[in-house]
Amino acid sequence: MSSVEIQRPAPDVEALLLQVADLVNTTLDLDTILRRIAELVRRIIDYEIFAILLLNDKTQELRFRFAVGYQQEVVERMRIKVGHGVTGLAVQRREPVLVNDVRTAPQYIEGNPHVRSELAIPLIFKNRVIGVIDIEAPQPDYFTPEHAQTLTLIASRIAIGIEHARLYTRVSRQAKTLQLLNEISREITSILNLDELLKRIAEDLSRLIDYQMFSILLIDDEKKQLEHRFSIRFKESINIKKQIPIGHGIVGYAAAHHEPVLVPDVTKDPRYINVNPETRSELAVPLIYKGKVIGVLDLEHTRRRYFNEDHLRTLSTLAAQIAIAIENARLYEQVARQEQRLEHDLALARELQFRLLPAGYPRLRSAQVAAKFQPAQAIGGDLYDFVTYPTTSQGCTSCTAVAIGDVSGKGPAAALYASLVSGILRSEAAERPGAAEMLQRINASLGERRVDTQYVTLLYTIWQDDQRVLKVANSGMPRPIYCHNGEVQRIEATGLPLGLFDKVDYDELSFQGEPGDVFLFFSDGISDAANPHGVLFGRGRVEELVKSHCDDSASQIVQALFDAVCQHVAGAPQFDDQTIVALKVVDSAVAQSQ
Repeated sequence: MSSVEIQRPAPDVEALLLQVADLVNTTLDLDTILRRIAELVRRIIDYEIFAILLLNDKTQELRFRFAVGYQQEVVERMRIKVGHGVTGLAVQRREPVLVNDVRTAPQYIEGNPHVRSELAIPLIFKNRVIGVIDIEAPQPDYFTPEHAQTLTLIASRIAIGIEHARLYTRVSRQAKTLQLLNEISREITSILNLDELLKRIAEDLSRLIDYQMFSILLIDDEKKQLEHRFSIRFKESINIKKQIPIGHGIVGYAAAHHEPVLVPDVTKDPRYINVNPETRSELAVPLIYKGKVIGVLDLEHTRRRYFNEDHLRTLSTLAAQIAIAIENARLYEQVARQEQRLEHDLALARELQFRLLPAGYPRLRSAQVAAKFQPAQAIGGDLYDFVTYPTTSQGCTSCTAVAIGDVSGKGPAAALYASLVSGILRSEAAERPGAAEMLQRINASLGERRVDTQYVTLLYTIWQDDQRVLKVANSGMPRPIYCHNGEVQRIEATGLPLGLFDKVDYDELSFQGEPGDVFLFFSDGISDAANPHGVLFGRGRVEELVKSHCDDSASQIVQALFDAVCQHVAGAPQFDDQTIVALKVVDSAVAQSQ
């Protein structure tokens, strides 16, 4: 059969262009656009085999996005490099490629054994090739130059529609993912029962990634191995007793190297341990808390290449929240057991509280930081913490947050509430909020789980190291002290305590630090410390001591204040927790030598 006999008269090209334009302007759903494009192209060419392949810029591979006349396995697995095959050649040349008989074309890649002729039209958007329209026929000489010319005319408009739909899809997916991540993060930080928490993590994660197999493995530090703490296979909870040494298998590798592992095909990865013979692809992400791996999240699927970079980024973001939630749940379980035998275990509770405080001070180029905490009882309700913001934070390239807080009351109840506040703080810090916004977030979280008569005052500051700028927000803590050029002043940052009222706004003040400046943050246990005659140490003494020691290092200032308070009380009982954090601005060279 000749090409003249089998070709149908071409429809009016101008009308076709209008239909394509109407399609592009009326829908942003990619699947709908691709299906409609296939219908419109059929009006030009009565095809049997048709595909739209989109280009992956990172791998420079074409992948099927819409196909007619191909086996599903070919659609799912075939990847075509730029410059390979007829479609890859069209991308490389940025022009249509017409092959009248594929048997004479050495570059042809077979996707359907019945194909004899092929026409590939590149899709170009803003001078960038984003994909290819590919039509194949079982007859030789089926396509004509007129077909190529007509498809080329509409290809640019088709490319616009596809790219807009892809952008809309990405933005919608990202917005949905971010919303879900926020919901999940807030939800899991409120669960302090570890078994309930792990179950909820599995349920919530399925809203983000449609996995088939899921496990949370936690590290046994003594045995140096990962133990399955919670597992699901095809929506059924199962008990896996297999223990995996750190460094072995895909999950062991993730734990040992502190990095996610994405395996498109486990049968080709020598690290894979065959726990489930149906698994074909796997994604393992370490759970890291305060720089230490505490476990691994592991997702598996029966399809090869099921997990992608978006899954990896989503799971890595959520892993930070999960690690904090797991640690909070573990801590809560420990504290709950300790309250049942409080008299016997108060010494252990004190040790646990100090372990929750930062193990050291942040290393900054233009500032020194020092802190000290002295509880009134075995355990107390004061807290302080340092959080280094990721370098990718928008508007904050080298930021470290300094927080100091005071929970109402004393003893175990205050300590437990302080640990909850600390957990919420670190959970919210992953979102990189500003100082005032952080107080609002913590207040909202505490409002969702309000405890009668319990609240916390908190001072949250952000030090931008490269610009020597300090941003301050306060929710009821004593006003900070600022020493500049040998003179002290009060930073007039005030606000209502957290956990008492549902909606509260907080002010944020900004200070440009200069070398020699000192910022001092302290709890009221310092100024309210009383001697045997009931005379308070007072804020005035604090300010005078800061002024007289302004030339000292941050650690010397902190120690001088504690020494002065100790001398003032002269052995009188300590009635309130005492906490001091000092930040001193220095030259970069001085800071690096400290």
